[in-house]
Amino acid sequence: MLEVLNKIQCELKAPKTQMNKFGGYAYRSCEDILEAVKPLLQKYEAALTIGDEIIAVADRIYVKATATLKGKDGEVGVSAYAREPASKKGSDESQITGAASSYARKYALNGLFAIDDAKDADATNDHGAGAANKRGEYPAPMSAEQVADLLQLCEASGTDPQKVAAAYKTSDIAFVPFEKVRAQLLQKLAKAQEMRKGA
Repeated sequence: MLEVLNKIQCELKAPKTQMNKFGGYAYRSCEDILEAVKPLLQKYEAALTIGDEIIAVADRIYVKATATLKGKDGEVGVSAYAREPASKKGSDESQITGAASSYARKYALNGLFAIDDAKDADATNDHGAGAANKRGEYPAPMSAEQVADLLQLCEASGTDPQKVAAAYKTSDIAFVPFEKVRAQLLQKLAKAQEMRKGA
């Protein structure tokens, strides 16, 4: 299956054809990736499925999307996470969940097909960054894989992701300095494990 995946990764072309009117940058959507990969799925006799799972972390809701490529020789999958915003102007609850699902699915597809979209944002969601991020008050959002990594470390170390974000004066953990926070969480996890061993 990995051989088929490698071929699809090498041949897949999904250009950034969408334009964000507010930020003035080009991006690719989940739908763009799906349309681009369909001919390759047919060519290599493979099937792609995407599923969602709702996960609660502290008092926030995340959508976990998993993209799975299936073929004659097995399957391989990649998961990505997106946080539901507490609210979004002009959107009802189903639209908020749908937007988070679309975002998570896009990054699951990015991970599966080796598409570098770490600096992309979607069409309308700036993770609550707004003008503050444009002023450089905190870094650009990290990739979905990095967010997932931090969330897992937060859960393992008993750390509230919301408090981590608040420590860096942002409402979203996606905007904290990844390497620094990851090192801190690993250190906290190691100390907790040492304490459990000594107990």
